[in-house]
Amino acid sequence: MGMDTTDLITRARAGDHDAFRDLVQGHSHELQVHCYRILGSLQDAEDALQETLVSAWRSLGEFGQRSSLRTWLYQIATNRCLSMLRADSRRPRIAAPLPDATLPEPTGAGDAPPWLEPYPDVLLDHLVDQRPGPEARYESTEAISLAFITALQLLPPRQRAALVLRDVLGYHAAEVAQMLGTTREAVTSALKRARATVDNHLADSSSTDSGGGGRGPARQPDAAAEHRLVARLTDALERADLDALIELLVNDVRLSMPPAMLEFRGIESARRVYAAVTFRPGYTYRVVPTRANGQPALGLYLRDPHAGVYRAYCLLVITTAGDHVTAITSFSTNVMTRFGLPRTLPETD
Repeated sequence: MGMDTTDLITRARAGDHDAFRDLVQGHSHELQVHCYRILGSLQDAEDALQETLVSAWRSLGEFGQRSSLRTWLYQIATNRCLSMLRADSRRPRIAAPLPDATLPEPTGAGDAPPWLEPYPDVLLDHLVDQRPGPEARYESTEAISLAFITALQLLPPRQRAALVLRDVLGYHAAEVAQMLGTTREAVTSALKRARATVDNHLADSSSTDSGGGGRGPARQPDAAAEHRLVARLTDALERADLDALIELLVNDVRLSMPPAMLEFRGIESARRVYAAVTFRPGYTYRVVPTRANGQPALGLYLRDPHAGVYRAYCLLVITTAGDHVTAITSFSTNVMTRFGLPRTLPETD
């Protein structure tokens, strides 16, 4: 541990708030992403981060420097998240009803939990070091994707934490056991079950573009192909061209819309959903591109003819494979301000 860090710790222990801020500020963004992976919600992750920093400030005198400061902070953050999950103090987890009575019957129950929220890529840009440790199994981009975050939410809390610490951050099993206050054998057992669940979910989520044989969507997308696809999708939405949009979807496309824990799967279901909800007569849209969870996203705005503006309608997070869309997750307007998207857009010629 460098002299600068040691000096900051000494000053922070003496009650210097500025020293403590300098000590932890380089870790804050990665800790928030860590909490988001475990909790699946940006709002909850922000709360967990603040509680983590308060706890670290209060217990800094107990930090014996037997591990790195980063590892110590991750231990506090992880256990703070587990405490939140045990207390069940988060927002209600009751699945919402379908947002529109004219929607067709869903294909089945979706995996996306009611509390799932997208994570703005602009926050990922602040991360100084995203390189996982030597024990990591998942690439950084895969480990923030919506499919991966959804898969994590299927796990019991301690399995979730063990998998993130071991397979995303790359800590050794013995380190994970110490951070969770358990044995190495318990960590190994939890990981075995957690990996099976997550890998099965990722393989199913990516079956349309990997033939079901791969573990998950780990490879980097073609940036140029993705850009062209987003441009075509934007054009189809702004021209209200349902046929053009359907042409961009794979046959087994998945549509979900948290907090409704329902899924529409297949191109015919997609056509019926978008005909019933999005491409209604008289509906006109504008699209603002952004990014979420390392994926393209679109802020969709619906024209209000009475006010002369376009009002925020939803945020679409797009999963792509080559020149097609494999999944679209629709989030309510509540999340759009997190992406710097305005509530209204001016009507232009």
